[in-house]
Formats: sequence, C-alpha cells, structure tokens
Amino acid sequence: MTETSVCLADPHLRYATQPPPDGPREVVVLGSTGSIGTQAVDVVLRNPERFRVTALSAGGGNVALLAEQAHRLGVRAVGVAREESAGALREALRERYGAGAALPEILAGPDAATTLAGGPCHTVLNGITGSIGLAPTLAALEAGHVLALANKESLIVGGPLVTGLAKPGQIVPVDSEHSALFQALLGGTRAEVARLVVTASGGPFRGRKRSELAGVTPADALAHPTWAMGPVITVNSATLVNKGLEVIEAHLLYGIPFDRIEVVVHPQSYIHSMVEFVDGSTLAQASPPDMRMPIALGLGWPERVPGASAPVDWTRAHTWEFLPLDTDAFPSVPLACRVGSLGGTAPAVFNAANEECVDAFLAGRLPFTGIVDTVAQVVEELGTAGSGTSLTLPDVLEAETRARARARELAGTAGRTTTEATTA
Repeated sequence: MTETSVCLADPHLRYATQPPPDGPREVVVLGSTGSIGTQAVDVVLRNPERFRVTALSAGGGNVALLAEQAHRLGVRAVGVAREESAGALREALRERYGAGAALPEILAGPDAATTLAGGPCHTVLNGITGSIGLAPTLAALEAGHVLALANKESLIVGGPLVTGLAKPGQIVPVDSEHSALFQALLGGTRAEVARLVVTASGGPFRGRKRSELAGVTPADALAHPTWAMGPVITVNSATLVNKGLEVIEAHLLYGIPFDRIEVVVHPQSYIHSMVEFVDGSTLAQASPPDMRMPIALGLGWPERVPGASAPVDWTRAHTWEFLPLDTDAFPSVPLACRVGSLGGTAPAVFNAANEECVDAFLAGRLPFTGIVDTVAQVVEELGTAGSGTSLTLPDVLEAETRARARARELAGTAGRTTTEATTA
C-alpha cells in the first residue's frame, strides 16, 4: 500500500490525522450496550493506562447497563437515541452515582450519537448496528478523529460520502475480516496485491442446499456455531448477506476490484481473511474467534494491545477447512457484488431492504429464503435509480425510505402467501 492508495485504512500510514497522546487515548464508544460495545468497554477497563472513554451512546433499550458502563468508566457524557429513555437513564445514573453526585451530561434523540462522535476525543469506535451509523461516521471524520469502524453499513451505504471525507489512514477497520486484511496488507504494496480472500464461517446452515433452507426458523438462524452477535448480524451471517456487505466494504476500504475479492468458507473461524500477492504468496491473519483482538487493534493502532485476546494454542493439533461458497444456496454474495458495482444508492437500497426483511423473518412474516429473494427484487426495482450519479446524504436517506417501504410491502405479501400455503 502507498500514500496515494485509495485504501483508507492504509497500514503504512502509522498515524492518521494526529499522533496518539502521551497519556491514555480518549475514546468515544457508540453502541456501547451491544456486542461490539460491551467488548470494547471490557478492553478499555483492562487497559486504563492506554484508553479513557469520555462518552458513550446506545439506543436506549438497556439503560441499566448504559448507566453501569458510564459509572465504571467515569464518562463526561452519555447519549441515547430514544428520547423517551432519557428519564429512565437519568434515574439509573442517579442510582449508580448516589444522591447528590454530579451526573454525566445526558443527550437524547436521534442525533445524540452524531453529536458525541463530533465532540472532543482522539478515537471514535462506531459499534452501532445498521445504516443509522452513517451520520456519526461522517461526524467523526469531519472532526478529524480516528474512526475505529465496526459499523460497516455506514461505509457501504455512504460510499463516496465517507471515502471523500476520510483522510488516508483515518479509518481503522474493526470487523474481524477487514482487520485481518488490514494486517496482512502490511506484507506488500498495493500493486503487489493479486486478490483479497474474505473468509466466512458459513453460518448455521453451511452445507445445506437451497431446498433445505425454506423451512428454517428464526431460532435455527440465530444459533450461530462460532460467534456471539446481535440478532440482525447473526441472521445476516446465516444468509451470508453479512459476507456480501463485507465484500463491498473491502472494495471501498482497499480499492480492490470486485473480481479480485473472493469469499471462502472456513468453518473454524481461526483464519479471519487472507491477501494473495502476485508472486503466489498468501498471507493470513489467524487468531481464535474473539472480537476483542480487532477491537483493541482499532482502538490502539498503530500499537498492539498486549493480551487483547488469547492466541492460537499451537501445542495441540488443529484441523482447518476451506470450502468454496455455494452461491446457489447463498446468492447474497454475488448480489452484493452487483450492488457494489452499481454504486450510487444501490448499496443503500440493498442494506435497507435487507434490514426490513430480517425484521420480517424474525417476526415470522417472511420465510428464510424470502429474505435475499425479496432484497434482490427491491434492488432490481429501485437499485439502479441512483447509480452513476454524485451521491448526497438526502439521496441515501430517500433511497432507504423507498427501499424499506417496498421491502415491507413485498414481505407482507410473501408472509401472507406462506401462511395461506401452511394452512391450506
């Protein structure tokens, strides 16, 4: 990789916009009560000499945990996306801090995370799930902060909005796959990269044919064999939509064309991704499936955090498999590549339609195979409308609104058809 590379998370640029401070690095954690956020808090608490969290944000569904985190970390401000949760958060904070104690500033409403992301700090960890993370991502970049990015959707739907704002090295990826690519790319220049190989666990339905997937239940889809994640990401892993999103993210981060990005199924989830170079060499990053390692790297880059996670135990035997992706059973990856190639608002349409379809599946209104089928139909109808044009935030928001409405309409029809067929 070089300084002229379109890769945003360029490992050869050791500092993005500012060198790390002499004392603990000030961090803002967005989505602190979710899977990524709670593990990030754990990393910080185990490394107080390296990191200090100054602000937290969450949706507002678990104010007790948010208040506990705020108290343990001694933050200056706490934000919740749901305005109606502000009162409950204040009471939870009073219970934690004690009568008469000064409380952190409380921000409430849909702009709370965005305000905190643009506030004073060194690094913003965006662990929000979904495209609602776009505005905070843009705010962090505009403020010149290092962005430890776990919210892949903001990069994917924002596309040139994000890449146009980010300075080289300003984004450090937190997804395990993109963190692995980030590290493996240290082994050569961009001109020497032949392919990016993104690994996938295969989810709970690895090895099944499409005909075997129609009747799977939400409980089946949420039983991931390797990772413990939130429900949306877990279902996305089951459909491999998550892997499709990661292919788009890899393209945007590293500037590698889609025809040179490959997905390989690796059930054990120890190899997180690989880079193949033009001389035939392949560099892989290996570690047990524990998100604390890529989180710590995102927070601490360009330094590694000792003991962030356990290493591979090389004293015992291991067997690791690598299998080709069955695109007939899991058509989401080729669909995502097409969407990424279209550009414009197509990724926003794809992501928004998928979020609605996952909700419909979890609520029992859509069969499992109907998720990607419905997303593909929405992309076919709406995905090319904004392709090839300069992208604006209103374009993205309008495309998402239209895609969500159409996906809900199609999912409702599919749900009724499924129910009628079941009761006939």
